[in-house]
Amino acid sequence: MTTIRRGRVARGDGGLLLFRIAGVPVLLAPSWWLGSLAVVFLYTPLVDRLMPGVSDGTALLLASAFAVLLGASVLAHELGHCVVALRYGLPVRRVRLFLLGGISEVARTPRKPAQEGMVAAAGPLVSIVLGVLFGMALLIGPGEGAIWVLLLECTAANLAVAVFNLLPGLPLDGGRMLRAGIWALTGRRSSGTVAAAVGGGLVAVGLLIWALFGLVEGSPDKWLRLGVCVLTAWFVIAGAAGEFSAEQRRTWPDGLRLADLVQPVLQLPAESPVADALGASAGRGVVLVRADGVAAGLLDRDTAQRLAGYAPLSPAEQAAEPIRPEMVLLDSEPGEEIIERVYETAAWQFLVVDEEGRPSGVLRREDLKAALRNA
Repeated sequence: MTTIRRGRVARGDGGLLLFRIAGVPVLLAPSWWLGSLAVVFLYTPLVDRLMPGVSDGTALLLASAFAVLLGASVLAHELGHCVVALRYGLPVRRVRLFLLGGISEVARTPRKPAQEGMVAAAGPLVSIVLGVLFGMALLIGPGEGAIWVLLLECTAANLAVAVFNLLPGLPLDGGRMLRAGIWALTGRRSSGTVAAAVGGGLVAVGLLIWALFGLVEGSPDKWLRLGVCVLTAWFVIAGAAGEFSAEQRRTWPDGLRLADLVQPVLQLPAESPVADALGASAGRGVVLVRADGVAAGLLDRDTAQRLAGYAPLSPAEQAAEPIRPEMVLLDSEPGEEIIERVYETAAWQFLVVDEEGRPSGVLRREDLKAALRNA
């Protein structure tokens, strides 16, 4: 069962904290209010056409209801992503609603194409189910009036969210599903990313062409269509480019061996003078070990240099960086997983061990980044 804890403001997250789902904060960004005001302004005339003779106050109220329902539809869509990601053990930093929609920030890349595909498909599936349910209610409900308009709004909002997100280009869900499919067929996630990024470019071009057709044909909503399409096309292009760049950073170059990057490891007593440990660390990673055989940590060279400057005989353990579980890498891990771990972890050096847990070297973040840049 999912527990929900309500709150007020999310500190440092740039938005209003609506609630938490399984510990994941759900936020409403300030830009969402701007988007909702635009929806209300642009949708009010449509209410007048759907309900001729309706008062201005009622039209404004129904337009405001559509803005809220659209936000709720996007939220349900994103919660679909969030719940499935958590089911697969993928941590989610936050769910956020903003000007152009919503986003579920999954903190770790799925390990398998099926995971990526299922997480991506969950959002549109939720939207389609909700759209169908509201559509059925629309068919059996009253044929006019405010209730009919609200049901129509719910149906349209959910189906619009589903259709748009199923377009086959990154960063949309359809693009992620396309990437997962190509990844499954080729065994290479990078191939799927390239294809889905190209798809994102085509989606953006399609949006701009549709906007231009509206201008040429003199469509009543031509300026609205142009503004929405230009803004959305920019969002898609920026997202596709970001996904492509991220994939380039996480792709392990052919021919590169982890053994070529790690520094040999040296184990020293934790009580060794810091000046001696610093001298021994040239070109090597130093693991400081206490008398009971427990590792005190990796020698932090910057801290050791500062300490040696005024207290060279201090125990080297005072300049040790504790070895956290996320700082330990298996020398048999796939290269992509090593890259991801290094980029996700706030540490500048990592202990590499063999299958039996014996230290085999120390990998420095800057050495890995340099190798990826030069590949």
